[in-house]
Formats: sequence, C-alpha cells, structure tokens
Amino acid sequence: MFDRFSRSWELARASAAVLRSDKELMLFPIISGLLTLVVLATFLLPVWATRMFADGFSVVGAVVVFAFYFCQYAVILFCNCALVGAAMIRLDGGDPTLADGFNAAKARLPAILGYAAIAATVGLFLKRMKDDDNLLVRLLGSGLGAAWTLATFLVVPVLVAENVGPVEALKKSAGLLRRTWGENAIGNVGIGLVFGFISLGIVLVGALLAYLAAQVSMALAIAVGVVFVIALLLLGVYQAALSGIYSAALYRYATQGEAPPAFRALRLESAFQAK
Repeated sequence: MFDRFSRSWELARASAAVLRSDKELMLFPIISGLLTLVVLATFLLPVWATRMFADGFSVVGAVVVFAFYFCQYAVILFCNCALVGAAMIRLDGGDPTLADGFNAAKARLPAILGYAAIAATVGLFLKRMKDDDNLLVRLLGSGLGAAWTLATFLVVPVLVAENVGPVEALKKSAGLLRRTWGENAIGNVGIGLVFGFISLGIVLVGALLAYLAAQVSMALAIAVGVVFVIALLLLGVYQAALSGIYSAALYRYATQGEAPPAFRALRLESAFQAK
C-alpha cells in the first residue's frame, strides 16, 4: 500500500508539473463551466416560466429532467475528453493547442453522447437513492456513487485513446480499476482532500477579511468577497485540469507501464514501475 501511495503522489506531482508547463490546459474546464451555465439557463428559464413542476412531478417533467442531465453530462464529457486529448499530446512530448483537444473530442462524439446517456441514467438513479427518506437507501446510494466514480475514472482517456463504444469504454475502465485501484482511489481522494482543505482555508480567510472590511465599508466587504469567490473558482479550474491530466497519466501507466516522454524529463520513471 505504501508503494501505491508513493506512486500516486509521484503521478499527481508530475501531473501538476505538466499543468504548470502548459497552463492553456486550464481553458478546457473554464469553457466547460461556461457551457454548463448555458445549458442550465436553457432549461431553467423555460421551466420557471411555464411553472412545469408547480403541480408535482409529471411524465413530461421526468423527460425534461433526463434531457437536462443528458445535456449537462454531454457538455462536461466533451470538454473533459478535449482536456484529456490535449493532455495526452503533452504527455507524448507535443505542444497541444485548444483546437487539438477539441478535435480529439469531436472525433469521438458518438461515443461521448452514448456514454452521456448512460451516465445521465445512472446519475438520476443514484440521486433518487441519495434523496430517499430511508437512511439505509441513502447510505447505499452514497456507496454506489463512490464505486461508480472509481470504476468510471478512466472512461474519458479510454474514449479518447481507443476506438471503442461507450459500453466497451465503461467495461475497459472498470477492468483497469483492478490494476490501478490504489492509485485510482488515492488520487481521487487525495486530490479532493487537498483542494477541499485549500478551499476551506480560502473560505475562512475570505469570511474573516470580509467581516473586517465590513467594519470600514460595505462596498469594500463586497469587493473582498468577490476576490475570494474568484479565487475559489480558479482553484476549481486548476483542480479539474489536474484531475484530467492525472487520469491521462494513470491510463498510460495502466496500459503501458512506463512513463510518457513528458514525465521522463522529470525523472519520475519510478512512478510508472509496478512494485
């Protein structure tokens, strides 16, 4: 287990170094966030205007909710595939552009849409379980959600790198989990915890400074709050980009067992050696 912790840390550290060398990769999560806001507005405004759910949850409402989930997943998956496609070019020693990433995603668009339908269906099912009144059902839903996250962590790099359909990509990702379960879990939890603590620190410091600023001027307090909100958003963008690079690196480790050229330059070959 110590070897897995060590290897996961080296992979995450190398992924961060790759991101520092190609900050353009952070544009993909920014574009993804903007597009998801557009999708949200596209569905939310008509639903609010027509008061669709005023009389409860109907069949039409269920179709609209599924369509919303599908569109959101499709947008996020497309941008994630673009990020991973660009990251793989960088890992091979290339210098990817924004167009290179989106071209890689467009080449796999049918598979991406197919997997978005699967993810939307599973997402709705898990949300229903987590919102259930029964505590055991909610706990089961949370456990299944965590298992789904681990099993599907490598779906995006599989979709980008291999000419397979959505079901085969899901099977391949789950199969690779058996080989990389430690790095997968540690990477997911570790990156999430680190950025969670940093986010908490930003919130606490921001709240304190905003409170102190409010003693001087409400406008100053608002300005301080805006600055710290922007800091949180930028941190989320960095985390999303880092996770994408990590998944690409972990996929390479799982399928090739050796360091990509970009990682060899960092003298981190040991991170890719099975121990």
